[in-house]
Amino acid sequence: MHSPFVFEFITRVLNDKTDYDEYEKVEGIRTALLTNDRKIPILDLGAGSTLFKGAERKVSQIANRSLKSPKYAKLLFRIAKYYFGKGGPEMLELGTSLGITSSYLALANASGILTTIEGSPEIAEIAHENFSALGVTNIRPVVGNFDTKLPEVLRLSNALDFVFVDGNHREWPTMDYFSQLLEKKSDSSIFIFDDIHWSTGMENAWHQIKSHPAVTLSIDLFFIGLIFFNPDFKVKQDFSLRF
Repeated sequence: MHSPFVFEFITRVLNDKTDYDEYEKVEGIRTALLTNDRKIPILDLGAGSTLFKGAERKVSQIANRSLKSPKYAKLLFRIAKYYFGKGGPEMLELGTSLGITSSYLALANASGILTTIEGSPEIAEIAHENFSALGVTNIRPVVGNFDTKLPEVLRLSNALDFVFVDGNHREWPTMDYFSQLLEKKSDSSIFIFDDIHWSTGMENAWHQIKSHPAVTLSIDLFFIGLIFFNPDFKVKQDFSLRF
């Protein structure tokens, strides 16, 4: 491993075995969601709608299919906490779902603000219930289509420190979001893209994103991809790590 930054990421973040108190709180919410048989109407604006048939789904079905696994949700918490936990970062999430990753990110940075966009009003309402149950108050929820809401959010944003893109999962929309988000990056920003190997289109998007001239470092963890813009990385580097 030739990159000191990546070595530090592996040892201090990726392999951090600390059992943070926040884990138990959020995973308790996940457990409740996985056994919730309440049915809600669904508006699906992205790829993946073929996973379910019909206009209604059980909350437990959504939780089982859509939530980031505990392993990766906890990693997102550690990334946000390690790199931005001592400041008041401005964070953005595309794809609130039921609010598990949103809660982790907000709890990692109590002095920061997380704006999270969800296309389905019914799912967003359940996420809001979960935020209230956890006592999380630094989340700004936005409901609507990414195509219309993202430009509105970005107009009101300063530089974005942390971005998690977990929605739509198609090549061209993902590239469009990336292009818009670039206007709000800083040298210390971290952008994370979900399901980068979910389809050929997403693999194409990931290749284009990590190849962008503004990106100085990319880390492929298979299910998620991280990109960095730090100009101190004099040589562009791409890593694939086992996690």
